[in-house]
Amino acid sequence: MAADVWPITDSFAAEIGDVDLSQPVDDADWAIIEDAYNTYSVLVFPDQQLPTDQHVGFAQRFGSVDHSMQKSMDVEDERLPSTLADVSNLDRTGNVMTPDNRMIDFQRGNRLWHTDSSFKPTPANASCLYMKSIPPVGGQTEFADARAAWDALDPELQTRIEGRVAIHSIATSRARLGFEMTAEENANYPRVPQAMVRTHRASGRKSIYLASHAGSIIDMPDSEATALIDQLMAHATQPQFVYSHRWRVNDLVIWDNKCVFHRGRPFDDLRWPRDARRATSLDIGPTIEQEGLELPAQTAL
Repeated sequence: MAADVWPITDSFAAEIGDVDLSQPVDDADWAIIEDAYNTYSVLVFPDQQLPTDQHVGFAQRFGSVDHSMQKSMDVEDERLPSTLADVSNLDRTGNVMTPDNRMIDFQRGNRLWHTDSSFKPTPANASCLYMKSIPPVGGQTEFADARAAWDALDPELQTRIEGRVAIHSIATSRARLGFEMTAEENANYPRVPQAMVRTHRASGRKSIYLASHAGSIIDMPDSEATALIDQLMAHATQPQFVYSHRWRVNDLVIWDNKCVFHRGRPFDDLRWPRDARRATSLDIGPTIEQEGLELPAQTAL
């Protein structure tokens, strides 16, 4: 039986049935999944039994697998291999983190709207988030359709931002919630330029490309850039563009970071365990190269 696509809305988010991702995906099913990914941008695969190898292997269908930045952070020993980003609230022993654990504050940064790895020169393509345990209340993940947000944007504002470049940094998003990166961590993840408008290479649709990691815009005063970024993020995350996913144990949800914003919703993270692990595929290159943009000479990042 072929993979079955059940749209959640006409053009954004869909559930995929009749596919077991613990087994190799054949070409016919992959064609259905890939087409759904390029159409709906968020795919929900319920009731999957995914060992790490199969989880990472499926992410590799979308591109080279990124490695977790926690490997180069000032944190305790990791719970998961570097091919998985540990976005849980669990320590290396599998227990809920205590309030003095530095990573609990770092993970709370995921409650801000963002796209994965936009703070890296080559950002993420597909994120494949697998949920092994969930809190009984709270902890949803919300997804915003940045394609629909672009389509609904005032034409004058479209013209204003197309061809512009924003500067992204993991330190920018974490500072919004009071988390301080160390000097060594900042050196490992310097600020990077990203196009503010992207053209999806499969669908041809344009989308706003921003995140809580974006803190400034090249050749724009900081006060003006901050106001514009805030305006665009508020526009793109209006309820009509958002799908909220209520997790079930063993859900795998995949989203296209090229055209989707997402954020985790709060839960009692000092009480309830939430075992969330993400395999992430890299995009094909820096966004400014994909969009044919050039940085002004002597641009300071």
